[in-house]
Amino acid sequence: MENLVEANRLENLYHYQILDTPADGHFEEITSLAAKIFNVPIAIITLVDTDRIWFKSSFGLDVEEIPREPGLCSSAIMTDDIYIVEDARLDPRTLANPLVAGVMGLQFYAAAPLKSKKGYNLGTFCIIDKEPRSMNTKELSMLLQLARIVMDQLEVKLQARLVLQEAHNKTLKK
Repeated sequence: MENLVEANRLENLYHYQILDTPADGHFEEITSLAAKIFNVPIAIITLVDTDRIWFKSSFGLDVEEIPREPGLCSSAIMTDDIYIVEDARLDPRTLANPLVAGVMGLQFYAAAPLKSKKGYNLGTFCIIDKEPRSMNTKELSMLLQLARIVMDQLEVKLQARLVLQEAHNKTLKK
């Protein structure tokens, strides 16, 4: 059952045709704004593929993707709520993670799922800090709202692509 859910999630992700697309100013603006709102050095829009976590936009990190395991975003898409690690040095879920134990020294991670209209978590909108911290209710709400804005942008892009495809198909039939 779990494999079927993951297969359906991946099929839904691929339907958006967003993986490996060029940088997009809308998403770049959103991650930059998030870094300022939350006063964090890193904000990322991630999409979780079969074996990698691809970054549609990343502020403060010059990486396009990381392996899916042991990525925090892989765990974060398993919940419909915000996945939060307030102090990675004390959290058993992250002690062995190379982003925590390695050079980056990640200490704080919070991610809101990017939930498609079909109900699948395609990725996350996450913020990262090198210092432990917590979030208040207002901040949690803002992170969820930013994730919804990103998902709305993905939906608009999908609908535009489908309309163009339909128009192209009608032209070919004439």
